[in-house]
Amino acid sequence: MTEATAGETDATVTLLLLGDAGCGKSTFLSRLKRGKKPSPSQPGAAADNTVEALRDSDQPFIYDIRFSKKKFTLELYDTASPNQHWSTLHPDVVVLAFDISNRETLAGLKEWRQDIIRYFQHGHGERIPVMMLGLKRDLRQEGEDIIYPQETYRIAQELRCDSYAECSAVTGELLAETFEDLARMAGMTTTEKGGQTAGGCNIL
Repeated sequence: MTEATAGETDATVTLLLLGDAGCGKSTFLSRLKRGKKPSPSQPGAAADNTVEALRDSDQPFIYDIRFSKKKFTLELYDTASPNQHWSTLHPDVVVLAFDISNRETLAGLKEWRQDIIRYFQHGHGERIPVMMLGLKRDLRQEGEDIIYPQETYRIAQELRCDSYAECSAVTGELLAETFEDLARMAGMTTTEKGGQTAGGCNIL
């Protein structure tokens, strides 16, 4: 990302986070709001992995972004807000979130993807940039139901997502990189090319 030059017009990009309840969306947004990775308070101490609770009244969560010599405001909405049903929003980017440790939340993405088409794509061939996001990366454990990145990447392609990323909001692993990827996709929606990926899904 580069610094914006004087005189440029600010744009607002709306990003909507969709996914099953309990998959980690609110924790992810809370950690982004905190703006830093967990860190030990004293040398040799354990990292502080506490995450503050978010209030629905805090939405949208606002970030000022600079991308490709432009500056814009990124508005993030979670689906938990009871004050405004998510289908009434007009998002520029949608994030399909799931819990890496819960295969049911991964299977549920297919229905969420259909909802995106139903509510936000009103013309033939019209598409909206979509990222698939695996949360709770720190809970991935070896076992019969383990969800490997190769599987999620394949599903992201099947669901015609433009990008795939995964991170842990608790440990901070890949959190900064994921936010950079989100900001880049949001920034592309303000350009003539748009935020969709040509030729397939990008993986982080």
